[in-house]
Amino acid sequence: MSALGTFSGPAGVAGLRRRAAPAHLPAVKCAAVPDGGHLVWGRQLRPALLLPAGLLPSQASRRQTLRPPAAAAESAGEAKPAGFLEKYPALVTGFFFFMWYFLNVIFNILNKKIYNYFPYPYFVSVIHLFVGVVYCLVSWTVGLPKRAPINSTLLKLLFPVALCHALGHVTSNVSFATVAVSFAHTIKALEPFFNAAATQFVLGQQVPLPLWLSLAPVVLGVSMASLTELSFNWTGFINAMISNISFTYRSIYSKKAMTDMDSTNVYAYISIIALIVCIPPALIIEGPQLMQYGFKDAIAKVGLQKFVADLFFVGLFYHLYNQVATNTLERVAPLTHAVGNVLKRVFVIGFSIIIFGNRITTQTGIGTCIAIAGVAIYSYIKAKIEEEKRQKSA
Repeated sequence: MSALGTFSGPAGVAGLRRRAAPAHLPAVKCAAVPDGGHLVWGRQLRPALLLPAGLLPSQASRRQTLRPPAAAAESAGEAKPAGFLEKYPALVTGFFFFMWYFLNVIFNILNKKIYNYFPYPYFVSVIHLFVGVVYCLVSWTVGLPKRAPINSTLLKLLFPVALCHALGHVTSNVSFATVAVSFAHTIKALEPFFNAAATQFVLGQQVPLPLWLSLAPVVLGVSMASLTELSFNWTGFINAMISNISFTYRSIYSKKAMTDMDSTNVYAYISIIALIVCIPPALIIEGPQLMQYGFKDAIAKVGLQKFVADLFFVGLFYHLYNQVATNTLERVAPLTHAVGNVLKRVFVIGFSIIIFGNRITTQTGIGTCIAIAGVAIYSYIKAKIEEEKRQKSA
């Protein structure tokens, strides 16, 4: 299960599983692994990140411990052949990246097509979360995964994360509904800038000068693209900026809400809370219009069956692409995931221009390329810095 999003996300990490060292091992200091400015819930640290190599049990000893005595005796003289996943890990990782990009592109295209005949982003945002919550409840029912218990203390920790997730998700959709998908994603490329600003001025943590310098082309590119964007309007621009700020604070609160619960259960509970938060404003802001003519107009344009199917599939794709993004992050290093996230935005912008035939000016195209290049440089530098911190703390 999934994001969130991108929580565009696109699109960090709450829900990291902490593993305690055995009693006979010395205490080892662990450093939190930041998410490179992109929030993905429940990323679990690999053992190699928690213990020095010399203290890790070998794979052979782990397999021997878990294998029943009879099975161990039977296989003592023969090695078990490696499965496909173990034999071709690069192909499996490539498949995860492909599915991540594919699901994200399909979600963005279908989402925009819905807004072309049903311009009610608050209601559609609720549908995104509702389908994801139903998916989570069904998974709990069949035991995949088993539902983790929750208490009032954990709810207090998760509520600020879910609140920021809800606000960021709704404002992202308002932006997608009012401007071109390509332009909305160009604005959302500014999210690393807000992450750096919050880290420096809210958390009081020093941001290295190279990171600040790498953000200059991002700001410049977005400014260039905005000045000549044909679909520009202030509603879409302001909501995209609010979305950036919301996801930045979601990242901050998620680091304070670290819990032993697994990622799937954490995201399920956050989705449930976010859904509850999103329902009242949807009813207040769009409810009267939906009841008077919103639903009737949409059904008249595309038919009831296609209308319902579109809403269901856009919610399903939203949930699945966030889940695959989480799974991909667990398989690769943060640097690889950061670069992959930048390329994902390039794919979304490119395909949206092709599918919808959006006309863009030369300056908008150049500005978008500069902004994406800046995000790539920022992601690379930040991931390298975090890798050096982990190596020093190991």
